[in-house]
Amino acid sequence: MGGGIDDEVRLARVRIARIVEPGWEVAGRWLREFGPVETVRSIEAGEPLPGVSAGRWAGLVARAGDAPTAERDLERAAASGVRFVCPGDGEWPGQLDDLGDGRPVGLWVRGGPSLRMWALRSVAVVGARACTDYGVRMGASLGAGLAERGWVVVSGGAYGVDAAAHRGALGATGATVAVLACGIDRVYPRGHAQLIDRIAEQGLVIGELPLGDHPTASRFILRNRVIAALTRGTVVVEAAHRSGALGTARWAQRLGRHTMGVPGPVTSGVSAGVHDLLRKEAVLVTDAEDVVELVGRMGELAPERRGPVLPRDLLPPAAARVLAALPARGVCSVAEAGREAGTSEDETIGRLYELRSLGFVERHGDGWQLTRQAIESVFPGREVP
Repeated sequence: MGGGIDDEVRLARVRIARIVEPGWEVAGRWLREFGPVETVRSIEAGEPLPGVSAGRWAGLVARAGDAPTAERDLERAAASGVRFVCPGDGEWPGQLDDLGDGRPVGLWVRGGPSLRMWALRSVAVVGARACTDYGVRMGASLGAGLAERGWVVVSGGAYGVDAAAHRGALGATGATVAVLACGIDRVYPRGHAQLIDRIAEQGLVIGELPLGDHPTASRFILRNRVIAALTRGTVVVEAAHRSGALGTARWAQRLGRHTMGVPGPVTSGVSAGVHDLLRKEAVLVTDAEDVVELVGRMGELAPERRGPVLPRDLLPPAAARVLAALPARGVCSVAEAGREAGTSEDETIGRLYELRSLGFVERHGDGWQLTRQAIESVFPGREVP
């Protein structure tokens, strides 16, 4: 089942995943100091390990007594097409080790691709559940754009921005990973049963909790650390001040990952948390190209942003100065145009005839003025006289 570690260690980790809550650093320290097998033996024998109160220890022992065996958990997982990946396996994503003693005991994985390989080129896209239409559009656009550029889109499978990001990646026939805060055989929210099944068919569904376990508020919060650690960076699309998506961003910052935010209207409360994030340490992004420039390899640059090229932009500098010297209204003499442009009379005349041939100006007696079609180009937004 993934190779890399012996069966006794794997069974011990499966057992511990049933007994302790995700992200509990005390248990992580036991695993580091005593190893999975000895940790399980101590719990089942009721021999207290350091760093835990008598009451908490009694709870762990009781929980171990009520839990199914590790063999039963693995049998149930295999019947559902689920595998257990843990430290020491070839499929284990090494970047999760950055969580230290808070790293997952192991991950339950549903789907065919290698989690380790996909995680190497992945980006988290998270945001508000109760998002606006703008949030849905941006989440889907980022998901599709990243997938089209060969990046794996990681999110939490929730309503709102998460679902939009997953669907965007799926719609682009790209790669996406859903990280759940419950057993991966229990779909939450229930309305996403078809979405989660589709992600499992085209990508991966993963989670720390054993099959059958239900989500809780604390498990959602702890799930966010896995999303942040697994990926090269986290993009937040719409998040209020108390949004859980900001917790993912804070984990990304703590782990030294790239943290990005998509701005929204300053009057929108659902974007207030993102704006606060942008004021501090996050980088503003507006599309997948911005994200890839930040998290990708050297040279993967976003295109230069600029407005449309106007006809006046193609003029030689001297002709452009003379054109800019003409007023929006009325006729201008050669002397006046030359004085404003800083050119001699002969050069001014030559430039004016050049501009006339291009349709920018017209002659009226001894004076010159802009043509009607040139006024908007030279003075954008001005009313044509």
